[in-house]
Amino acid sequence: MLFQQTRIGKEGRPFIIHKFRTIPKGKSQSNAWGRLLRKTKLDELPQIINILKGEMTWVGPRPDVPGYADQLKGEDRIILTVKPGITGLASLKYRNEEQLLAQQSNPLQYNDEVIWPDKVRINKWYVQNRSWKLDLKIILHTLFMLSLDVDQYIQNATLKKKGAHQRARHF
Repeated sequence: MLFQQTRIGKEGRPFIIHKFRTIPKGKSQSNAWGRLLRKTKLDELPQIINILKGEMTWVGPRPDVPGYADQLKGEDRIILTVKPGITGLASLKYRNEEQLLAQQSNPLQYNDEVIWPDKVRINKWYVQNRSWKLDLKIILHTLFMLSLDVDQYIQNATLKKKGAHQRARHF
């Protein structure tokens, strides 16, 4: 069964995202099948439809529901200059987002004050530094469920880039 929901895409345009339903209609929690689909990210597979329609790509910032991405201001709006992706760096860091939110006394507040701003930071960095090599790394880490310390990766890549820039200035 497919689940459809409005999400915000490139240039802040809304579109309908497709996913496999992981929570049966009329229920409030996933069953074993739904949990497996979510854990393996196979619930995202129908988004290939969105890729074929030109609304999404394989790698990029995840599209958010109205009220988040469409409210980005200033330099944060750079995230909306690219198509959203099925997977991305923020998706890798927050692979266990549901469990993380379930541990909070106020999940919505935690999302709004901690997770969302961090995803914006990560997605801005991705848009400013994206490459086919980085996309391949993200795809491999997603497909094989490999762990990646996203913050350490960003820090190392940023230091490496600064070092290369400084060496180039000396010539």
